[in-house]
This record gives sequence, C-alpha cells and structure tokens, in this order.
Amino acid sequence: MIQKSQRAVFATLILMLLSTGVLTACSGRAASATEDSNLAMAPMAGMPSDVKSAPTTVQQAYQFAVANPDVLKQIPCYCGCGAMGHTSNYSCYVSGVEANGSVTYDTHALGCSICVDITQDTMRLMKQGDTVPEIKAYVDQTYSQYGSSNIP
Repeated sequence: MIQKSQRAVFATLILMLLSTGVLTACSGRAASATEDSNLAMAPMAGMPSDVKSAPTTVQQAYQFAVANPDVLKQIPCYCGCGAMGHTSNYSCYVSGVEANGSVTYDTHALGCSICVDITQDTMRLMKQGDTVPEIKAYVDQTYSQYGSSNIP
C-alpha cells in the first residue's frame, strides 16, 4: 500500500511533468510538428469546416499537404487508399486544384490515422533536414507493414 508521503511525491512529480509538457495525454496539448519550424503551411482560413473542426494534427497535415504538393506527391501512403485511386500521400488530402488555384479537398485523411501519421512524419523529418528520398525511404520502411504503397 502506498503511504501518504509517497502519494504526495508521485502527485507532485506528475504535476511537474504535465506543466513542463513532458506528459501531454491529459494536458490537452499535443506536441506539434510545426512548432518552431519554418515549414510552408496553407492558412486554415481556406480549409473546409470538417478540417477546421478536426484535431490539430489533422489540421496541420491538411495545411502542409496544400502548401507542399511537390513533397507529398513523392511520398506514398500505405492505408489501402490506392484502391480509391489515390496515387500518393498528397491524394489523401487534395483531389484536385483548379487553374485559378482553388483546391478540392479529399476527406479521406479526416478519418485515417495512417495518412496523417505519414504526413506528420514527413513534416518532422523535413524539419530535421532530411531529403525527400530519405523521407520516402523512412515511410516505406515504417509503413509498408500496413499494406501496399499507393504510388504506381
């Protein structure tokens, strides 16, 4: 049985970890791949309401996808969305861009954690200075266990 003094020490330790951001599960604040970064991100203002009401990591993934098509078109997805006609991780977020620049969003990534995880990993690795081929190799190695690549 835990003594009162041990409980007090444990509670103090938990509070310290929460306040410093080491523990985030109950704090309501998740670590962000865009914190202190210079990644290109599209503004939230132009995003559909479903994206605006999604969790922060999903919002960031959509923002990154719209602003970095040249990167995400080279990164595969392994969630099985190739059967839907998706040809890269970019396709999980954007189904088309008009000549005037207006974006048609794909809602698939709103409910697919694999798509978002791949994009968040891409963002993190870009911040670390990895090249697109290095990122693709990481994604292939990490996510191929979930299915086939959607890059033809």
